[in-house]
Amino acid sequence: MPRVAGVEIPDNKPIRISLGYIFGIGPKNAQDILEQAGIDGQIRANKLTDEQISQISSIIDRDYAIEGQLRRQISQNIARLREINCYRGLRHRRGLPVRGQRTRTNARTRKGPKKTVAGKKGVKEMHRG
Repeated sequence: MPRVAGVEIPDNKPIRISLGYIFGIGPKNAQDILEQAGIDGQIRANKLTDEQISQISSIIDRDYAIEGQLRRQISQNIARLREINCYRGLRHRRGLPVRGQRTRTNARTRKGPKKTVAGKKGVKEMHRG
């Protein structure tokens, strides 16, 4: 498996797909990187020369935040929102959807499994005839 920007990528897939295995690089970024490097996206990752791999790595290191650096940046951004007590920070703190989605139904991804709350039992009156 070739290492691009310090990350192992699958070698039996086209390089445009393989780059997507790096956290922080999606299809569009992969396409842009390959255009800058002048490499065809259909070439398998194991067919790349060492020069091409180093070219891709240098572009990624220069222009993109990836893996640990990106994860740290995201968590710092969330921590900042929490500290300044803005609405989005409060939603993060409470583990609720941040971007305006409804919570009456759905939102199970953020809220976790259902917590059943005991409701009132209906009192049935008996009618005597």
